[in-house]
Amino acid sequence: MIRALWTASSGMNTQQTNIDIIANNLANVNTTGFKKARAQFQDLLYQTLREAGSVTAQGNMNPTGLQVGHGARLVSTSKSYAQGDLVQTDNALDLVIEGDGFFQLLLPDGSIGYTRDGSFKLDGEGRIVNNEGYLLQPEIWVPEDATELIVSTDGTISVIYAGEDTPEEIGRIELVRFLNPAGLMNIGRNLVRYTTASGEPQYGTPGLDGFGSLTQGFLEMSNVKVVEEMVNMIVAQRAYEVNSKAIQAADEMLQTANNLRR
Repeated sequence: MIRALWTASSGMNTQQTNIDIIANNLANVNTTGFKKARAQFQDLLYQTLREAGSVTAQGNMNPTGLQVGHGARLVSTSKSYAQGDLVQTDNALDLVIEGDGFFQLLLPDGSIGYTRDGSFKLDGEGRIVNNEGYLLQPEIWVPEDATELIVSTDGTISVIYAGEDTPEEIGRIELVRFLNPAGLMNIGRNLVRYTTASGEPQYGTPGLDGFGSLTQGFLEMSNVKVVEEMVNMIVAQRAYEVNSKAIQAADEMLQTANNLRR
């Protein structure tokens, strides 16, 4: 019964963390480019009281063993990179990746961060940056006298000057993808970092070789499904509750044993 107390408490701890993950998903339901996470669990060690296939005193073989588990643990959180819904903004610097790929941003420490958030702006020098002021890579400058900005599906950026009709190319957006995007490290601010688990970054042109194409004037919203997360929250809450009942039952059994008298 003491074992049951610790086993059930491990279940309560894992479900508490599961609720934390679900809560973060729901908190980011309107975050541009956010990808939902899912908790993954494993069972803990087992105490073997009798091995399967062991021989009894009568010379018979036990067809099954006798093992008692010691609970569960949270082993990882995996991100789902399924495409989120697209929302039209009609902003020339709002871009969405339809398919596989990430934008590249230069972080303050000189490293490269990756994002699906395509809500870009212009800084005081005419460079394309994200909401935190991180430069889009490769760097692209937009001339002050440009009256219209055009981004094609293959990442080509062109501008039209006043009094002219022919667009002039000023740069090209390059995308990055990873063999295992679930292995990327989340660092907040809609950014992820490369890790050895994600695989080396693969560079390419939007719309070619499996990379997603770009669409101007749209943003990719979070891929969190509120109803699905609410159901997951109810399941986690009930699992937490039933583990607390197991602790209560073990405690009552211990109390009964403690009250035994000769």
